[in-house]
Amino acid sequence: MKRKIYSQLLDWKNTRKGEVALLIEGARRIGKSYIVEEFAKNEYTSYILIDFNQVSNRVKKWFDDYIEDLDIFFELLEQHYHVKLVPRQSVIIFDEVQLCPRARAAIKYLVADGRYDYLETGSLISIKRNVKNIVIPSEERAIEMYPMDFEEFLWAMGNETLMPFIEQHFTTGAPLKDIHREAMDMFRRYMIVGGMPQAVEKYVQTHDLEQVDAVKRDILSIYRNDIRKYAGRLAMKVESVFDEIPSQLQRNERKFRLADLKKDARMRDYETAFMWLSDAKIVNCCYNTTAPNIGLKLNMERTTLKCYMADTGLLISHAFDEKRIVSDELYRKLLIDKLEVNAGMLIENIVAQMLVAAGHKLYFYSNTDKEDANNRMEIDFLIRKDTVTSRHNIIPIEAKSSSGYTITSLQKCVRKFGGFVISPTVVHASDSRIDGDIRYLPLYMVPLF
Repeated sequence: MKRKIYSQLLDWKNTRKGEVALLIEGARRIGKSYIVEEFAKNEYTSYILIDFNQVSNRVKKWFDDYIEDLDIFFELLEQHYHVKLVPRQSVIIFDEVQLCPRARAAIKYLVADGRYDYLETGSLISIKRNVKNIVIPSEERAIEMYPMDFEEFLWAMGNETLMPFIEQHFTTGAPLKDIHREAMDMFRRYMIVGGMPQAVEKYVQTHDLEQVDAVKRDILSIYRNDIRKYAGRLAMKVESVFDEIPSQLQRNERKFRLADLKKDARMRDYETAFMWLSDAKIVNCCYNTTAPNIGLKLNMERTTLKCYMADTGLLISHAFDEKRIVSDELYRKLLIDKLEVNAGMLIENIVAQMLVAAGHKLYFYSNTDKEDANNRMEIDFLIRKDTVTSRHNIIPIEAKSSSGYTITSLQKCVRKFGGFVISPTVVHASDSRIDGDIRYLPLYMVPLF
């Protein structure tokens, strides 16, 4: 399927010209292997793909025995894979490189040799056991790959005109009017199918949401197996956090409450579990910041966070699992926006997912002042604008799932922090409009922030 990361690969090939290897990080089943092989087929004379999930120990041993004699090393690869490598016209792919740390360390010498380009893919790439006893090569550049975004989903559905139309109206601020209903219908489909390429492919082929759900459950099973296999002594804590995510998000106050995991639980006991899930790209953590100014990270409270699933389609399959499969009827209600329960958690999760894919770190603001109601507020998301100035750098965002909502917290935020914030925004299911200082944008515009 068509993915935007392809243009980043092309830019790396044309500008770096073999000076550095490129590592693509991302969750399992995100489409890393597919996109690098498509890129290699299209942009190089020849390529070798070394899949460390399947490769023999004999090939792995070559990285120890022959890395000091690269002529022999490359001859062995050519003979083993029956591929002729052409200097400066071939690429060698290390797929799931975390399974062979020695190969990753060898990038330093392979890049210095200069004959070929090198692409790496990896999941769980920063987990301790996957970097043990190696020096991370400085000749490696990393980029992150995310679930398919809304525009990529539209491409898969054969629609290449809707997102440019949305972008045009985002720029002008004009409502979409008659097109809004079509755009929201497609957006709801994207939200419940999700952005995992296999799930999208199954939906395009069948339009059968129960078959799509089965694909998503397979992916969730892979994640559980990875936790048990790679989290070591943390496995029980990681899995307990993972299992608790849907019930935490369906609460009105979506901050993760550790007491639901274990009485007297403390963040110091579970922080590494959250970090493991974040490093595995399974979740997106959103941290509380004590002040909505340019120093969001400086004011971050690591002990207060929200934990979103990295893909909202997976969240649905994770949450509605009483019968181990989400029924077609439930999916239909989600499609026509008739399932009131849990709607808020899905909307907030998809907004978090889209903000991360757009390059933003996730922060929220929460103040529970019991003495002064003017200070008591909770803002779902805070993001920094593109160009930093002396004032007005932070965009506060409220995500709303229904039409009967209030914006009391957003109004308080503007009054209290007016010198810090700009363009206070509500994202909702309705069309674009501006009311005073506050802009109201449809959910499908979030990728354009």
